[in-house]
Amino acid sequence: MRNMENANEFVQWLRSVAPYIHAFRGKTFVVAFPGELVKAGGLPVLAHDLSLLNALGIRIVVVHGSRPQVEEQLALRNVEARYHNGLRITDTAALECAKEAAGELRLDIEAAFSQGLPNTPMAHASVRVISGNFVTARPIGVIDGADLQLTGLVRRIAADAIHPILQAGGLVLLSPLGFSPTGEAFNLAMEDVAVAAAIALRAEKLVFITETPLLQDMGGVDIRELSSHQAEAVLAADFLPADSAFYLERATRACNAGVSRAHIVPFAIDGSVLLELFTHDGIGTMITYENLESLREATIEDVGGILKLIEPLEADGTLVKRGRGLIEREIHNFSVIEHDNVIFGCAALYPFQEEKMAEMACLTVNPEVQAQGDGERILKHIENRARAAGLTKLFVLTTRTSHWFLRRGFVHATVDDLPKNRQQMYNWQRKSLVLIKNL
Repeated sequence: MRNMENANEFVQWLRSVAPYIHAFRGKTFVVAFPGELVKAGGLPVLAHDLSLLNALGIRIVVVHGSRPQVEEQLALRNVEARYHNGLRITDTAALECAKEAAGELRLDIEAAFSQGLPNTPMAHASVRVISGNFVTARPIGVIDGADLQLTGLVRRIAADAIHPILQAGGLVLLSPLGFSPTGEAFNLAMEDVAVAAAIALRAEKLVFITETPLLQDMGGVDIRELSSHQAEAVLAADFLPADSAFYLERATRACNAGVSRAHIVPFAIDGSVLLELFTHDGIGTMITYENLESLREATIEDVGGILKLIEPLEADGTLVKRGRGLIEREIHNFSVIEHDNVIFGCAALYPFQEEKMAEMACLTVNPEVQAQGDGERILKHIENRARAAGLTKLFVLTTRTSHWFLRRGFVHATVDDLPKNRQQMYNWQRKSLVLIKNL
């Protein structure tokens, strides 16, 4: 009986990850990890997990750090490590240590992906790891009077050379070193190489697998998801530990430059990258891009645009008729999305604090732009508003669009599952379907 239960659990799990597999196939993920992960012995397991992603058709670019390995090389050579504002000052001796560390790590990583023993996760994997001079760099120069010497910044990622490798099923490995057109080598920050690669390759995801614990807010509550502007507010509040803030700033920069999602995932949890990518809630912090100019909470000036948007749907019975007066009174509940000062989408959030639930109503997107993902963006925005208000469930009542919501994590419910006040207002003539999502 127990074996049957385990089998059922496995089948349910496999079915639950299928949508992620379909969504991720053919997409590019940049996965970056610090030298601390290697020092902690986590490289073999990470290679197993990234090989699985590669086998699922995900295009993987790996960026490794090397700070503790460079420190070891410096100690062996009796060279003092020097820093300025958290950045290593790389003189000639330090650069030689960085080269030594990067070369050793590259070989260790290639060896990890070359495992093929039977009865291991790497059996039949045959992952080809390709590295090379894909990163062009320049010196940082003098900052606040300190010459950082051979510490550099990424100037360009050779995306045109990397794409064919990824398309052929290879895994690309980038080290925290870059080269100038004159042949000089520069020591780079792993995080900056990862951000530059994700932007240049138009990656779907940037994943930092970090030595830092899960991000928490000032109250000690785990931070699971942030929009890019929320992340900027967290950074401005200046309460995160320095290393965590460094990762968050780079993740936010990537999202603002066009990367769809960035993740900060602690490597202390076994299988952290798989748990983050293939479970609904994940185990890290996800940062998503949100343009404040186009997606925002509504103001009284938006009433006309909202009316123009929803009137056709009210006329055909898709939405309940509201009227200008009602929308004006409830405008603080609405969020809108606009392009060129024209309202193209909206939704309203009505909280029920006693039950820690909220209703999302009037979700509407102009038919001309429905293929651009604006409905998804509005939904995410409303979910974030609800979470910020301390609510744990979001529900919708719909007569025409249930399948859209079901594909986005909502499940069927009954009128009895609604807050008591909302049950009393339920329109039995419309017989709307009730759908609920846990936040």
